Amino acid sequence: MAAVANLDPELVDVLDAHRFDEPSLKRWLQTAMPDIGDRLDVKQFQGGQSNPTFLLDTDSGRYVLRKKPPGKTLPSAHMVEREYKVIRALSDHTDVPVPRARVLCEDPDIIGTPFYVMDFMPGRVVSHPALRALDRDERRPVHEAAMDSLAQLHAVDVNAIGLGDYGRPEGYVARQVARWSKQYEAAKTDDMPAMDKLMAWLPDHLPQHDECAIAHGDYRLGNLMLAPDRPGVIAILDWELSTLGHPLADLAYYCLPYHLPMDLEGSRGIVGEDLEALNIPDEREIVERYCRQSGRSGIEDWHVFLAFSLFRLASIVQGVYARALQGNASNADALQVGKRASMLADAGWRIAQNGAKGASV
Repeated sequence: MAAVANLDPELVDVLDAHRFDEPSLKRWLQTAMPDIGDRLDVKQFQGGQSNPTFLLDTDSGRYVLRKKPPGKTLPSAHMVEREYKVIRALSDHTDVPVPRARVLCEDPDIIGTPFYVMDFMPGRVVSHPALRALDRDERRPVHEAAMDSLAQLHAVDVNAIGLGDYGRPEGYVARQVARWSKQYEAAKTDDMPAMDKLMAWLPDHLPQHDECAIAHGDYRLGNLMLAPDRPGVIAILDWELSTLGHPLADLAYYCLPYHLPMDLEGSRGIVGEDLEALNIPDEREIVERYCRQSGRSGIEDWHVFLAFSLFRLASIVQGVYARALQGNASNADALQVGKRASMLADAGWRIAQNGAKGASV
């Protein structure tokens, strides 16, 4: 059996930069959630979440707290209130696998920033799509379960659960192209011809059919909590980038590893892997599973969604690289990250050039 213990999220003592007034939190929680009792032990989840995340151990059980980071943040960033809103709506009104949302505190005086609390769910998180940490016979069912949960999310009637105002229902890809073009220009360091070409190409090749669903925005294995003892998804995590958007953008993002090399650190690519030996479905099988679960006969403009997803990710990665350089490249991975941005853009432009033939599934 795979070592389940190694797949538990890593916990550490609260980092100095993220300490907050724990007695104040306890007093507030005892009013908002009277059952929690007198005991409150706080640990911090280790990892790359931009919204610091903590485990609360109390007399009534374990909970997860997510808060804005300390210090000044961009107005539209780290919107824990939005995260709470979507998780609360889904947990209250649907069977989409999310933790049960408990309480939201918008008063920054309690612990320094707004925060929310949800149930802790014990399970496994495996970030790499090759799923080597799992037994071979679990790998294909995990990918299939990920598609089933994504189709389930996209089938939610946003108006029926009070999320009709969670974003603009039309023009998602066009808005995202404009947004990430602007972000890329602001973070640009060296010339990246593939990004320039994608910025010109994408606005002229937007998807022919617009659709509206809850778009998670970062739907990948690393944001899925698997059941401790079976290959099922028990929780979709990290809703920071969620909005109303085109559902196929989530599907394309999940499929990016099929277009990225396995040997570039941090890319989580699987090009070059023996998928059959690993017992991993190929891209065609992933897309067919999603189509079957969502009642689609097929997908038009698949190459556009892939090129867009690679472009968006390249822009995000370039922003990370630019910030690392501003810190005098104290981040040892800065140059590696920079290479990754240009590799993502190159992959996106290659797919765009090949058109429907090059990315047909």
